[in-house]
Amino acid sequence: MNDWYKSEWSNALGREMGHAMFGDSGHLMVAFGPQNGHTYDFRNFGMVDSVQPWIESGKLRVLCVDSIDEETWSNEWGDPRSRLEQQERWFSYITDELLPQYLNGERALTTGCSMGATHAANFFFRRPDIFSGMIALSGLYGTDYFFHGYKDDLTYANSPLDFLKNMPEDHPWMDLYRRSAIIFCSGQGAWEDEMRVDLNELDVILNEKGIDHWADYWGFDVNHDWPWWRKQLPYFLGHILGDPWD
Repeated sequence: MNDWYKSEWSNALGREMGHAMFGDSGHLMVAFGPQNGHTYDFRNFGMVDSVQPWIESGKLRVLCVDSIDEETWSNEWGDPRSRLEQQERWFSYITDELLPQYLNGERALTTGCSMGATHAANFFFRRPDIFSGMIALSGLYGTDYFFHGYKDDLTYANSPLDFLKNMPEDHPWMDLYRRSAIIFCSGQGAWEDEMRVDLNELDVILNEKGIDHWADYWGFDVNHDWPWWRKQLPYFLGHILGDPWD
């Protein structure tokens, strides 16, 4: 399996940012790490290995990106507006600086676990013009958990639970959503309560909007933890990309 790491300057963030690519052909999937995660967390916890058949068969490239959660979502004692403005700079880095190097005229998938799933959904729903779908595992889909009731235009922009509810039918994103693969999963075991509640709410909103999606609730033994995410990602990826060896 071909893989490599690259560090480069981000004008949006004013610093060096790293990313890693696994595979050299096939559909691009952008992988966001867990809360406060960094470039190699997705690999180190076995998630890249879980989809290795698609990488080795040339059907998938996995782009693992670096986060700055410590400055944004996790910085709960910081000024909320400053945290959100930094989140927007990171969003611009991913969408405007990093991804154009690798899209090759296609739309990419997003994926992630826990906080990574929050990012995966947020990026997909904000920019379906560059993302063709998502596999979000055990995420939260609003901002209240991290911003404790603080509200402004940027919490709204980063909360699919809020902006999807108000999106008009004639918005150009609606057609793109309906031509995308939208998959969510939550367990019903330990540490999944908040995630399941958010997914229930988002499930209702998407149904009301007529946006086809798959919200899958796994069993009461399914905890908020890596062993389950390593099972879930290849299961759902197979429904999007098919058998890796066909």
